[in-house]
Amino acid sequence: MCGRYSLFAPPADIEARFDAAFDFDFRARYNAAPSQSLPVITDAAPETIQRMEWGLVPSWADEKSEHAYINARAETLAEKRSFADAYESRRCLVPADGMYEWVERAERSSADGRAAKPRDGGGKQPYRVALPDDRLFAMAGLYERWEPPKRQTGLGEFGASGGDGGQDEVIETFTIVTTEPNETVRELHHRMAVILSPDEEARWLTGDTDAVADLLDPYDGPMRTYPVSTAVNSPSNDSPELIEEVDV
Repeated sequence: MCGRYSLFAPPADIEARFDAAFDFDFRARYNAAPSQSLPVITDAAPETIQRMEWGLVPSWADEKSEHAYINARAETLAEKRSFADAYESRRCLVPADGMYEWVERAERSSADGRAAKPRDGGGKQPYRVALPDDRLFAMAGLYERWEPPKRQTGLGEFGASGGDGGQDEVIETFTIVTTEPNETVRELHHRMAVILSPDEEARWLTGDTDAVADLLDPYDGPMRTYPVSTAVNSPSNDSPELIEEVDV
């Protein structure tokens, strides 16, 4: 899966790489997390880098809180009600320069040969996954526009005071498509984000479903992985120190 990622390249570099301009004041993200508003490039506006909330809410959902899909399996995009319509007509690119995955920490052997638990009591070790030189890349995404169902105004129709308190807010959300892992990521997790090569990005945005089906395979280029601080576990932490390699 893909549950955290980074995007900290200078804005000018991101705009040049994707031939698109930010429509908001971008700041570096070292720990992009679900529910945050993050940069995407849509098929409807490929010249613009805009913000959407990570966690796709289908347009038909009754309540926003009931659905917030951060990932969508490539193998079932056309079959799942939550993704089929977006797969057909609302695709996006999710710019990134790295991803995070977590693996169970191996137990160490103690002096007497017995298994010794890690000093911090166990848990998982986060790893960063990136392309050489932290090169920018695009993950395949889908997006939706969700609007709360219309509500009866009740007594308000008869002159009672009070509105809906902002309940009619329209939100735009996205999800990241995942597939089987390549050889590098397989050591960390059984799924990985679909990473598109630069010459595949326009086809993902504009092609029909038949034309993009072959783009959903594992990334076959070089990648690197290394352990990082467990500080990345908390979305409240978002600083350059999170991408530094640590000893494990």
